[in-house]
Amino acid sequence: YGFFCSVRPSEPFLTRYLLGPHKNLSETQVFNEIYPVWTYSYLALLFPVFLATDYLRYKPVVLLQGLSLIVTWFMLLYAQGLRAVQFLEFFYGMGTATDIAYYSYIYSVVDVNLYQKVTSYCRSATLVGYTVGSVSGQVLVSVAGWSLFNLNVISLTSISVAFGTAWFLPMPQKSLFFHHIPSQQLGCEMKVMDCKNGSAVQDHPDVQRAPGWEDESQVPLNGESHAAEKQEQKVDIVKVLKDLWQDFLQCYSSQTLLCWSVWWALSTCGYFQVINYAQGLWEMVLPSHSTDIYNGAVEAASTLLGAVAVFVVGHIKTSWAMWGEVALALFSFLIAAAVYIMDTVRNIWVCYASYVVFRIIYMLLITIATFQIASNLSVERYALVFGVNTFIALALQTLLTLIVVDASGLGLDIFTQFMIYASYFAAISLVFLGSGIYGILRAYRRQEQMQSRS
Repeated sequence: YGFFCSVRPSEPFLTRYLLGPHKNLSETQVFNEIYPVWTYSYLALLFPVFLATDYLRYKPVVLLQGLSLIVTWFMLLYAQGLRAVQFLEFFYGMGTATDIAYYSYIYSVVDVNLYQKVTSYCRSATLVGYTVGSVSGQVLVSVAGWSLFNLNVISLTSISVAFGTAWFLPMPQKSLFFHHIPSQQLGCEMKVMDCKNGSAVQDHPDVQRAPGWEDESQVPLNGESHAAEKQEQKVDIVKVLKDLWQDFLQCYSSQTLLCWSVWWALSTCGYFQVINYAQGLWEMVLPSHSTDIYNGAVEAASTLLGAVAVFVVGHIKTSWAMWGEVALALFSFLIAAAVYIMDTVRNIWVCYASYVVFRIIYMLLITIATFQIASNLSVERYALVFGVNTFIALALQTLLTLIVVDASGLGLDIFTQFMIYASYFAAISLVFLGSGIYGILRAYRRQEQMQSRS
């Protein structure tokens, strides 16, 4: 399911398709009136989908995602006019919001000690699918001379195969909040963390936490593993919301977790904006109707190199507790520089290279942030924290879109938008640089005081 859902060869050429003769939309309509709809719908649907995924036990929401993507690509093929394409973006937002079901379903049907392995399988399936889609789209356009309409037909076919596959998934019988096992039955299956100080309260050698990266997607919603001991409980929505609130307060009382979560939310907001409008920037730098474009190859290269960076960072040994904030500041500055170069150097190859660098650095940093946050959490709370972080990122992105991009706001041109995004990442860099230097000085001062006492 994950592979075929991700094989969408037309996606790197979406802007070109909307501006071309098939849809015949203007640049202002695409950038300032159509693309913002995705941000608004994603934000509006994220929390209801989060609860529905747990209440309905994953599989129905997986099917809803497949159906939403089918509607999206069917409308891409045949819908005409501004309102129809805006409605299409709403369905795409629904398909994005329901992505949580794909990544959380597997945790409800496997033992907790298999979490790390199945997370790798699920993430690898989507990465390989996305890479296959991007490369095949580039080859079909540049070598075979296929039309973008035919690429959308292939995308729709692949998504339909995924939708058909989803019907054969077994229906889980348990979930984290609405259909769960009493906590005393969990015994030594999980590593329960004290979120306030990060110390281990209870441990078991077989437990492995699931690693994650990018945002927004890897949120295991289940920590139970004994299928034979399933026990249905009456659904109490008020109690569920109270439990969520108490867990939220407990987890975010950790200063370390709060710091990494703030960076997660701020940077993911900027990341979404850049990748959403990068095709628009490339279109302005070099109009696609006048020459060949290589959007698919660039997306594939950035995905593969980003995956390599994620693998490498897993083997880096350093004291993130002390140097983490400074590292975030320096790399955020590099991200700001990459976005600035994309905006000011009006050369398509420089834009492509800067985009690849931008995605690699973000993937690397978001992986580090994921590890640092997960190290302070049990598997159960992993869902809540990453869901909250993504929700805050989307709320900030909605505000940024409403002010900068939307035609009802400032409706700025694409080059001015990217200058604002570069400044945004530079501001993040300065904030974390100041915080990091203050933290290092405080740590050294505390160390000197301890030495003087001894």
